[in-house]
Amino acid sequence: MEALKQAVLRYADAHADADGIARTPVPGLRMMRVCAPTGPMRSVYRPLACLILQGAKQMTVGGERRLFRAGRSAIVGVDVPVIGQIVEASRDAPYLAVAVELDMAILHDVASRTSVGPPPEYAGTVRLFADDLDDTVVSCVARLMRLLDHPGAEPVVRPAVLQELHYWLLASRHGPELRRLALPNGHARRIAAAVELVRQEFRQPLPVERLAAVASMSSSAFRRHFKATTSLAPLQLQKQLRLIEARRLMMTQGWTASRAAAEVGYVSVPQFTREYRRMFGAPPRRDAIAAVA
Repeated sequence: MEALKQAVLRYADAHADADGIARTPVPGLRMMRVCAPTGPMRSVYRPLACLILQGAKQMTVGGERRLFRAGRSAIVGVDVPVIGQIVEASRDAPYLAVAVELDMAILHDVASRTSVGPPPEYAGTVRLFADDLDDTVVSCVARLMRLLDHPGAEPVVRPAVLQELHYWLLASRHGPELRRLALPNGHARRIAAAVELVRQEFRQPLPVERLAAVASMSSSAFRRHFKATTSLAPLQLQKQLRLIEARRLMMTQGWTASRAAAEVGYVSVPQFTREYRRMFGAPPRRDAIAAVA
């Protein structure tokens, strides 16, 4: 794990943004390096496996709050809004993590070709799993990291490593639940299709009837399953995606609050300001000024 930690530290030192997030050219691979504890930050996660390499982070999903320390992994099984807060970090020992997005189609394909047992009888949707770091998973992530230095190998190596990574996750104690979430006709996969549409078109009005049709559900069933899966109503998720993108535009592109509001679909700047303050705890002007300071 030490070699992976040093590789993440080197890359994140050079590429992390104002929030400490370092995105990479390897699809689905990103890192985080933060040098001090932070206030709560909201984001909308895709399914992923996040390896905590140093420090500690508190994650809240719906009504569930968990603390993840170094040596643990957080596995997010569905598209879900997350409130994350770094609680242990310093300049000498920054919080370090590396995350890989999961692919439910790969998960289902691997499960169908292995002897993983049937999914459990379970009444609800498990959104967040915790486990100790496993050498097999660490090895897979380390090999994905190597592709940053060998981009020509990515089309060949990445698919094979992802298959192996999904296999080891299915072989873990959370495998049965992950397999259930990946079922093609299961509620989680059908809701995921609707969430993807919200991600792609969050700037536009999205009638619930259209989202329900994508999920092949009635409107009433869709509303019920959407909230059970993501913890939010569809319009609440759309609002969060708009505000997160507006913040990104101000923090990384130097956009004004009014320009960012219009870009993400707000007609009323005062409404944008109110909702931004409610979500991030301060008006958008603060982040816009901080970005150019």
